[in-house]
Parts: sequence; structure tokens; C-alpha cells
Amino acid sequence: MNSTPLITRRHALQSAACGFGALALNGIATAASLPRGLHHTPRAKRVIFLFMQGGPSQVDTFDYKPKLQELDGKKLPFAPAKNLDPSSASQAKLLGSPWKFQQHGEAGLWGSELFPEVSKRLDDLCVIRSMQSKGQSHGQAVCMIHTGADNFVRPSIGSWISYGLGSENADLPAFVSISPPATHGGPRNYGSAFLPAAHQGTTVGRSGKLGKDATFRFLNAGADAADQSRKLDLLQAMNREHFERTRHAPVEGMIQSMELAFRMQREAPLVMDIENEPAHIKALYGIGDAVTDNYGRQCLLARRFAEAGVRYIQVSTPNVWDQHSELVKGHTKNAAAVDRPIAGLLADLKQRGLLEDTLVVWGGEFGRTPIVQGANGRDHNPQGFTMWMAGGGVKSGIAYGETDDFGYYAVKDKVHMHDLHATILHLLGIDHLKLTYRYAGRDFRLTDVYGEVVHGIFA
Repeated sequence: MNSTPLITRRHALQSAACGFGALALNGIATAASLPRGLHHTPRAKRVIFLFMQGGPSQVDTFDYKPKLQELDGKKLPFAPAKNLDPSSASQAKLLGSPWKFQQHGEAGLWGSELFPEVSKRLDDLCVIRSMQSKGQSHGQAVCMIHTGADNFVRPSIGSWISYGLGSENADLPAFVSISPPATHGGPRNYGSAFLPAAHQGTTVGRSGKLGKDATFRFLNAGADAADQSRKLDLLQAMNREHFERTRHAPVEGMIQSMELAFRMQREAPLVMDIENEPAHIKALYGIGDAVTDNYGRQCLLARRFAEAGVRYIQVSTPNVWDQHSELVKGHTKNAAAVDRPIAGLLADLKQRGLLEDTLVVWGGEFGRTPIVQGANGRDHNPQGFTMWMAGGGVKSGIAYGETDDFGYYAVKDKVHMHDLHATILHLLGIDHLKLTYRYAGRDFRLTDVYGEVVHGIFA
């Protein structure tokens, strides 16, 4: 990143509460300190990404299409995408939404009855209806939304943000992934790839599931601190000696990880203990209700991490939105599980004054077709779909961009996934063209050689 570092890693460790950090890193001459700094004034300090794995349907959620409803069952009046399932492409019959839409709030944005609670908060949202991505398959598109690449191993967006900004809290990771996808890229979706290992996401939960007693794995919070410090001093001394001989980057990553893990033992259990939250806050997120409890816990935990200074927090559903059949049954169940927790998160952030500098992003890896697949499903659609943002310096109560009359292709103010990534970085004060890392003889960045900041959505 081409900016002046504000603080070096060694200085941060020397000034940390635990004294062994200076001993462990003393004498290690790193090639460059971790970059800290901004390219311009940020509008957001942190990001919460609500990932709906599988691809929710835009025409059944936030992109109302009267023409689609009118011509339900008729032939699509133009050619479908060439990468469709052959059975879908051959019939290409329109499938109107089985859910009713209505306008909400002062802005009058459209929302379907699938999301009754989120629809009440549409005045807080910036709904982007013209998203496009690369990758017709889940594997491609999931990696694309997380890493900006659909076929190469690249650092995840959370890792790039950690690399660029670091954490606001030295005792917590900069990047936490709550219940990340286990498939369609798996660890790649929170991995640091060729960035320093310290920037990999720290995970809790798996595949959209979070237990009631969830914690970071291998966090030994109950052990004697002095005894652990002595053991860690010995391990770090050996790591230091090995690093001085080999300059092997993963060893340096291990040194940093051990330092952070020691500090996390004091801070993390307090942040992750949601049981001390008031009853009315738990109810706001749907905790205690069998339908919403799991995702409600994830969203409340995300708010607590955001409040504690974590830069990038991802909250994932399982891979449940992939309704090639049984659209009504699947989308109804999925939306019911997340609607109340998401609306609760938005309300809670707003009432605490956190929404102003927290960017909330919602969406899946792609959308779904307006034509039917099989008897009652929809196929994948990366050609035009919906995501929304809230807080963090974006306009509220607006719809940006458009798809065609049927919700198939983005046709106005198109926003590619590279553009979305460039925009998120910009809101955090980072120029996506300057956030680079030299690897294998070239400078890499999250947006590769693409990406335009979507200034039209900024407040």
C-alpha cells in the first residue's frame, strides 16, 4: 500500500500490555512494517458483510418487476443467457414472483413480503439493483465476491482491509469470519493467500452455524497467564532464531499469531459473551426463537465485534438460497431465519450511533433468473441482481441502477463486483488502485486491473 505507515508492528507489540512481545520480536528485521494509513478521509471505520450463500432471488426480494408479474408463464421476449441449464434455456418461460410487493417508508422503496422486518427499514438502505459478477457456478461466484477472483487463489477482501488498516483493537483480530462457508472455496474465502499470514480471517463457527457456546478454537482463556507467558517466551525465542536463519514468512506469521492469541485470551471471551446482553436486545435479534436464534446470535456477535474495534466482520448463512426447485418453500424458510436478525442489527447499530461509521453490506454471490427452472425453481443469474448497503457514508432510502423489465440483465448504472470492492475500500479511506502487494514479480490488488468507485451512492 503506497502510504506512510502510522505505526510499525514492532512498536505496537512493544507498547502492548503483555511484555513478552518485545522479547519475541527483538532483533527481527522485517523487510517492511505492516502498512497503516489512509489515502483520503474515510466515511466508514468498519464493515459487516451479511453473506447469503447460494444466491437469493432479486425479483422476489427487492427488485419489483410488474412486467414479470403481468407476463407470468409467457415466453421470455429475448434470448436467455447462454450459460443456463439447458432445460431452463429451452423453455425460457417467465416465472412471476409468488410474493407480494409493496412500497415502504418515506422513500417508497419496494420490498417483498419475504422480508417484512427489513422492509420496515428500507429508508436506511441503499439498494443496488444492477449488480453483475463473473461466474455462473457457485465456486466461481463465491470466490469472486470474497476475493475478487473466480479461478485463482487470491487474498480475501477482509485480509486486504486488515493489511491496509489493521485493527482498531490490538487485542482482537482485524478480520473475523462468523460461520464461514465450508464449500465453494472454503478457507479461500477468508484466507490471506500471499499477503502476510497475520491477515487471514479468524473464524468462529462453520457453514452458517454458530453454537450457543461458540468461541475461537484453541483459545485457552482459563490457563495461568504467567505460566503461559513463560512458555510463549520460549516458543517465540525458538521461532525468532528460526526466522533469523531462514527469513521464512510463515514463521513470522506464527510469531504474530501467537502474540495475538495471548492477548485475545483476555479480550475475546468478554466480547463473545452475549448472555450479558439485556433481554430486549436479545429479543430484537430473535434470540430465543427457534427460527431466528442461530442467525440472531451471529448478528449480535457481529455488532459486539464491531463495537470492540474489529475492522471486517462477515456473517454467513449456510448454502441454502440455491432454489433450483421449491422456490417458495426454500426462500420462505431462508428469509424467515435472517429477516428479524438483520433488521435487529440495523436498528441496534443505529440506536448506538454505530451505523454512521459502520458499513453493512447484504447479498449473495449472484441472483436468480426470472425464468422458471424445472417446475418451480430459478437458475443462477450473475447478469443482474441485487445487493444493498446501509450506513458507512452511503445514501439511505435510494435504489441505484436498474435491471430490465424482467430483472434478468443489468441495464443502467451497472455495478460489477470489482466496482463494489473498489467502493467498499473507498468508503474505508483506501484507494483501491494504491492498495497493492508485490508478489511473484508483480503488484497485486483486490480489484486486479478493474474496478470503478460508485460515487453515485455516497451521501
